[in-house]
Amino acid sequence: MHNATDCCQAGSSGIARRTLLKTSLSVAIVGLAAPIARVESASAAALTQSERDSLTPDQIIEHLKQGNERFRSGKMQAYDYLAQKRATAGGQYPAAVILSCIDSRAPAEILFDARIGDTFNARIAGNIANDDLIGSLEFACAAAGAKVILVMGHTACGAIKGAIDHVELGNLTGLLAKIKPAVDETQYAGDRSSKNDAFVDAVATTNVRRTIDAIRSGSPVLAAMEKDGKIKMLGAMYHLNGGRVEFLG
Repeated sequence: MHNATDCCQAGSSGIARRTLLKTSLSVAIVGLAAPIARVESASAAALTQSERDSLTPDQIIEHLKQGNERFRSGKMQAYDYLAQKRATAGGQYPAAVILSCIDSRAPAEILFDARIGDTFNARIAGNIANDDLIGSLEFACAAAGAKVILVMGHTACGAIKGAIDHVELGNLTGLLAKIKPAVDETQYAGDRSSKNDAFVDAVATTNVRRTIDAIRSGSPVLAAMEKDGKIKMLGAMYHLNGGRVEFLG
């Protein structure tokens, strides 16, 4: 027969075992959570100067392609934008600058699954390049260190359709005039009207290439940086159906 002391000792031993078990489980849970916390921290972190400077233009382009693939597949990273905001408040080190259209369906940062601080973004109807935009690109690359200039058009572009249809409306008239040479230069044997989606997209592609040529001819600074291998300039087309960014050769 157990006496009162034995009962107390047994109870104390049981409590001790339960306490040890809870402690072990807690340690295990913390151990499992630690890698998750590190992943979340990594996804929340902003691009640092050393990280950006260590990347080549080709690596940056590959990161953009991978980001678009995440966007297309619905596997975008879980970002902590508040943490990114805090991390970039004291400085920014974007790796690329993207010149794209103002179309609400083509937000570059989302299409490339980018973080706050990853890219400079310039937007104008028809993704054209004027003196002010080229100056902005010079700031992004020559002053701030970005290594890639990406000019991105998109399918079913309203500005392209307006240029094809000779639309005239206030200051928009002058903007569309900068796109019209792309209409004439586009080689296309079928219906050359804005109602033909294939022709519209063909003109948009021509317009992207013309914009890149305008940047090179309009900025000796950027042209020299490209010649020296410090930056790369390239074009792309975003497909509204499917979400693919097609990089142009």
